[in-house]
Amino acid sequence: MQIKGTLMLLGAAFFWGTTFVAQLTGMDELEPFSYAAARYLMGFLSLLAVLIYTRKSRAVERRQKNYQRGFLIGLLIGVVLFIATSMQQIALQYSTAGKAAFITCLYIVFVPLGAKFLGKIIRRENWIGASLAIVGLYLLAVGGNFSVQAGDVILFVSAFVWTVQILLIDKFASKVDLMELSTAQIFITTILSFVAMFALETPNLTAMINSWFPILYGGVMSSGVAFTLQNYGQRYAEPSTAAILMSFEAIFGALAGWFFLNEVMTAREIFGCILMLIGMLVTQWTLIKKSW
Repeated sequence: MQIKGTLMLLGAAFFWGTTFVAQLTGMDELEPFSYAAARYLMGFLSLLAVLIYTRKSRAVERRQKNYQRGFLIGLLIGVVLFIATSMQQIALQYSTAGKAAFITCLYIVFVPLGAKFLGKIIRRENWIGASLAIVGLYLLAVGGNFSVQAGDVILFVSAFVWTVQILLIDKFASKVDLMELSTAQIFITTILSFVAMFALETPNLTAMINSWFPILYGGVMSSGVAFTLQNYGQRYAEPSTAAILMSFEAIFGALAGWFFLNEVMTAREIFGCILMLIGMLVTQWTLIKKSW
């Protein structure tokens, strides 16, 4: 079952990483909260359709496995998700994309620490794997001149918020209806994004229509599918392992940028990808030995 969780979390990382291209093209005409509002609305509508379609099978599963309803906890986690994504958007006005990727993914380190604080057993390979992955991510995302600016501080704080989101999913993934949790999480993020859009920006319907594809991809595949895969994946994977796997969005993002935007990876960045791959294998070492 842990392999199933690994594949789900890698799938989530893939969609998050490839959405980087959609975000770049979508933000050509839209302001940050406008894109987020439209994107999360698409994600919510797609999840709502699945929620309705699977209602009977999920009712049977809840009775068989004694799962609780997931709407309420989903709303709570959605607030955390909105805070984390909003902090990223604000910080990117004062920082670079490379630094943002590196600092945000410090949850690779914070999640094991938080899990240990909550009583989880953290194995040695988790720490070694996290260390290799964070060095690899540094090489992948950050250039030689690492300076600290206001945006970097905001991103650093946002990494703690992402840690809270991951640990909340871990706490409730095995106890609640995950489709309800996913739908409620994206629903409240959508509502809060619309509130921020109307309060802080000038909505532009024409720009939204022109950006329909990046909105659709970012909404359905990233906001809808990826967060659902995260929820189900964390039902089967430990939180420290989940953090490593989800951080692979940086690698998928770099590859998507190379394929779709003709961005070129340097030798330093390729070496960073290799270190992250090794970090993932190390953190899975106990599972790999069992499979032998």
